[in-house]
Amino acid sequence: MFYYEIIVNAASYQGKEVLTYGSSQRLAVGSIVHVALKSALVLGVVSGQAPKPPFTTKTVEKVFDIPPLPSELIELGLWLSNYYPTGMGLIGQQLLPKSLPNPVSLPDISKTHIPLTHSAAPPLTSEQQAVMDHIKRPDTYLLHGETGTGKTRVYTEIALRTLNSGRSAIILTPEIALTPQLARNFEMIFGDRVIVTHSKLTTAERRKAWLRILMSTHPLLVIGPRSALFSPLKSIGLIVLDESHEPSYKQEQSPHYLSGKVAAKLSSLHNATLILGSATPSVVDYYVATQKQKPILRMQQLARPNAYRPSSIHVIDLRKREHFTQKPHLSNELITAIDTSLRAGEQSLLFLNRRGTARVILCEHCGWQAMCSHCNIPLVYHGDGHFMQCHTCGLKYPGANSCPVCHSPKIILKSVGTKAIVDEVTTVFPHARIQRFDTDNRKSERIEQQYESIRHGDTDIIIGTQILAKGLDLPKLSVVGVVIADTGLQFPDYTADERTYQLLRQVIGRVGRGHRESTVIVQTYDPSNFVIQSAMGGSWDAFYQRELALREKFLFPPFCHLLKLTCRRASNTAARQKAEGLAEAINAKGLRVRIDGPSPPLHEKVDNKYQWQLILKSKQRGELLKVIEMLPSGWSFDIDPTNLL
Repeated sequence: MFYYEIIVNAASYQGKEVLTYGSSQRLAVGSIVHVALKSALVLGVVSGQAPKPPFTTKTVEKVFDIPPLPSELIELGLWLSNYYPTGMGLIGQQLLPKSLPNPVSLPDISKTHIPLTHSAAPPLTSEQQAVMDHIKRPDTYLLHGETGTGKTRVYTEIALRTLNSGRSAIILTPEIALTPQLARNFEMIFGDRVIVTHSKLTTAERRKAWLRILMSTHPLLVIGPRSALFSPLKSIGLIVLDESHEPSYKQEQSPHYLSGKVAAKLSSLHNATLILGSATPSVVDYYVATQKQKPILRMQQLARPNAYRPSSIHVIDLRKREHFTQKPHLSNELITAIDTSLRAGEQSLLFLNRRGTARVILCEHCGWQAMCSHCNIPLVYHGDGHFMQCHTCGLKYPGANSCPVCHSPKIILKSVGTKAIVDEVTTVFPHARIQRFDTDNRKSERIEQQYESIRHGDTDIIIGTQILAKGLDLPKLSVVGVVIADTGLQFPDYTADERTYQLLRQVIGRVGRGHRESTVIVQTYDPSNFVIQSAMGGSWDAFYQRELALREKFLFPPFCHLLKLTCRRASNTAARQKAEGLAEAINAKGLRVRIDGPSPPLHEKVDNKYQWQLILKSKQRGELLKVIEMLPSGWSFDIDPTNLL
């Protein structure tokens, strides 16, 4: 009898150790098997040999006649379970499909023999060629390219070089909605070697893609969201995180991993090239690249020959109501621009920040906003007790009846949504073809389903949230309107300024790409705001330096590691008391951590239970892992969170 350590695919198994099973035959590391877990039969993967245990083991029920998982993928899973403390059953879910048929029907992989050529791609610009000349050896590269400079063209050229050398590539996209456009660009060059995988595919479709990747004897190019990192590719030479700044690269469920961290580990295991591409890199990524002296590659020239002037950007002060004589949320200038676009057979895009559901606390007269003196982030208004509170550190402030700066009583506590904007646009332009894109869309209405028709001009006015700001190339788009630019700034989190800058730069970048003359209209309550001014002018360096100074002053990443701890209880008092008790217990351990809170998160009540949280900061990530080990039952945690809401 032989004994093996096996990672099982079962969320019900929350143990931190791999399980030991017996087998009458020798098994290779990576072999995919069926094993019994309690009364269920589950998939598993052999992670290593084990000595004979002092207890009676169950035996492997079945060994699938398919190639083993790559050893690098198994090592990645074992690393993940420690770096983002997670039960091994959930690690198994990352590595394996939900199920495999018996017998396994193998996919046709003969088409991957097609030779590759870049004849379908446009020639490289001088900047793109300069980037290619820099990327000569495996390393981590930060590609800071403005919108329209052709980052995707660089990805395709490096991927072509990678596949022709006999190695595979992974191209990550932050949103499933962006995969059709990205896949189309790569399929022009790589044909059937492109495999798209994401959670919106059926179970059968995902299993077929997974088996094709596992069975292929030729290099492939896999496109998908963060889960594509766990594709069973045998030899990876390139990993790209497109729009690398996006918070959707963070896994919100356990294991709470950051895709950039996992990609860095995977590229190290394969000695592969890792590219973080973005027009608006994250402050943390930029700082880390600078400190570690990793290459930062800059692209600023438009990839498409441009006979048009740069986008004309106009700022409309929302406090001056004379600009809004026709509609309360659409300025006269924006309505005129949309009308001109319609008459020319062109498209308009109206953008609202998804985060606009949060309460806004600002003065309509002078633009003052309520900020926490301890954390320098916006406060949240609580109407039941008429107070303002910081949802990071827990400090409370009296409710604002008037502005402390100009003493005006005009304090704004409101927000606006996409549906209200659709109603206003419809009354002004009743014959226009209008489409709305947000989280309320049905499957058939989502941007990934409608992208081709929008690109061909079948929609006149596009209205939506942040999905519209990411990577879409719409040749007929000539007008971009930002309905309320300030909304994200009021969000009670230390990343609010960074996300506002990124979203504004990204949405402005939907035009001015060399297709046609274009206009951008930004409506704001605070036209002089530094973040908004920086985004409109593309002043990346000034914004980065200011944001970095604030992060250092108030101790936020990249100057510390974060751990968010949350408990839920039937009553608000019980949740608060549990949080206070845990804070005392952590302090008693003498760990090198700083505790902010306890305080209620932004959404204080979930599933009829009250939530309270603690925010822990430490310069040593290992200290936070010690806290996780001592957590009592009933607590959830998120290490390396991208926000503290």
